[in-house]
Amino acid sequence: MDAGHGSAERAQDIAPAHFDPADALIIGAARAGILERIAGACGRVGRDPAGVQLVAVSKTVAPERLRAAVSIGLDTLGENRVQEAAAKIDEVPGATWHLIGPLQSNKARRAVEQFAMVQTVDTAELAARLDRLALELRSGSPLPVLLQVNVDNDLAKAGFDPSTLEVMLPAILAHPNLDVRGLMTVGRLAGDAALARPTFVALRRLSERLRAKKGELGAELSMGMSDDFEVAIEEGATIVRIGRAIFGTRPRVAD
Repeated sequence: MDAGHGSAERAQDIAPAHFDPADALIIGAARAGILERIAGACGRVGRDPAGVQLVAVSKTVAPERLRAAVSIGLDTLGENRVQEAAAKIDEVPGATWHLIGPLQSNKARRAVEQFAMVQTVDTAELAARLDRLALELRSGSPLPVLLQVNVDNDLAKAGFDPSTLEVMLPAILAHPNLDVRGLMTVGRLAGDAALARPTFVALRRLSERLRAKKGELGAELSMGMSDDFEVAIEEGATIVRIGRAIFGTRPRVAD
């Protein structure tokens, strides 16, 4: 069998029966628009767009729509809840999954089993638990994580206080089964994206300060969502988490 014929058969296998091709076109157009905006933001500050990873936030999005997303290249998906991801992962082949919502200690085992990255490590205790579980479950392959920081000292947000993180960081970096690739934060929820800029500036500066002392800390900066990702990129984001601008407005899910 020639390679072209095999590819055609595989494409047929994952096509109409598994997702709506029209939905793939819609999501593909949204992706193209986002990539264009990422390139524009990078151009304004002299960055290479290849240095920005797009994570498609799949919270409340049905598996068939996610299969359509994967088919057009949106294959890194971000889930807020461990249990919601568990119901989707087997139904969306070819995807890589990041946990981008809060992680309770009693769901840590499942998170280590299911996710390629946990972006929301927000306590030293959680880091230690993930380290133990990664040793048990990942056969010597460290678990990639980001440390979530509440740079705004907002009581409504999770994350390390910056000064606390500075104290705790050496112990966290010493965990042999964690690959601490950088920092993550949530921007200020405001109508004007520019109002989120101080948050992104603060995370970048914190990263620079911490990495000057502890070079083992990775340089990734996960910051920026549908309303403010261009500002985040201008301030150094290497990962942006975008849902609504790709999949449209979704129903609100109660916590």
